[in-house]
Amino acid sequence: MNEDNLSVEQRFENVARNVIEQVQQGNIPELELPTRTKKNIVEKDDVWVYGDRVSTKSADSERTAKNLLKIAKTLEFLNKQKEEGRSSTLRELYYLSEGWVPEQAQFESQDQSNRVIEDLELITDVRREDMNMRAEESGASLIGPLKLKETTDTRGERVIHCQDDIGESGYTIPNDPDDLEFIDHDIEFVLEVETGGMKDRLVENGFDEEYNCLIVHLKGQPSRATRRLTKRLYDDLGVPILIFTDGDPWSYRIFGSIRYGSIKSAHLSKYLATPSAQFLGITPQDIEEYDLPSDDLSESDINALESLKEDDRFDTERWHDVFDRQLEIGEKAEQQALASGGLDFVSETYLPEKLRELDIID
Repeated sequence: MNEDNLSVEQRFENVARNVIEQVQQGNIPELELPTRTKKNIVEKDDVWVYGDRVSTKSADSERTAKNLLKIAKTLEFLNKQKEEGRSSTLRELYYLSEGWVPEQAQFESQDQSNRVIEDLELITDVRREDMNMRAEESGASLIGPLKLKETTDTRGERVIHCQDDIGESGYTIPNDPDDLEFIDHDIEFVLEVETGGMKDRLVENGFDEEYNCLIVHLKGQPSRATRRLTKRLYDDLGVPILIFTDGDPWSYRIFGSIRYGSIKSAHLSKYLATPSAQFLGITPQDIEEYDLPSDDLSESDINALESLKEDDRFDTERWHDVFDRQLEIGEKAEQQALASGGLDFVSETYLPEKLRELDIID
């Protein structure tokens, strides 16, 4: 059977059968999956995915045998959950394992159970969303001129206008944005904002209405759901995607995860990365040009900038100019530093000037 046509349950069964056959042949069972490191990501079709390096999970020691047992027990749970049409969160999976027998299959931490789900995504080529696994709510939201239809198991279908039918807190992005249908929109561009305070400022100033802009609150490091929604907004609607963040190395990484894909989820970059996304955040040049209040770079900031200079995803002249200049001035700044020019400065001066530089507005 063509691998692409296999159901989730069939993919689960193939993994189990592979392990059983190894045992029947008298071999120590093992599972092979891509190595999840920065050294094993390569550019393909404008996004970054895992390369050819692989690692092996084998049952050749007590510790590794326990790891393989946890994978097998999780696979059993996921298969039963799928058959019953149920779903659970990553946090629930960790606690559910406390009742598993044998006790060696139980997880010591949620980081460990999260890792097993990531391993199974790689081994089975099935997204965790299709395994009926949900992350805890990230609280990320959007507001702007978009009408959509959501379909849920509990509430059925609902049509929602993301300006007219919601409050200032916005429409909460669901766990799997593929369940949304975009019905109509007047979006000129999407502005993805790192912090809640800046999102609230722009909404209060009516930025979404004045510029027909869809404002997406990233809530820090964006969740997979937010990155998937971002890609769908570009692929389905063809609107520009702009990322507005603080001016520090951690915020540059936020942009990188949206545009290039993250190292942790490089196996899903074709679903999550948006190569057309453009950076609109605070730069060291902005700190100087607008005389923004700033803080000294910490040692960890400096190390992170040096690391970014070695990151192939950021290997462009423009980004190296940003990193070098920031190291030279030794300063970083938050989005909220723009308030030093007044509460309307960000919406009336800073963002319009940036948007004109990118030819997004006239």
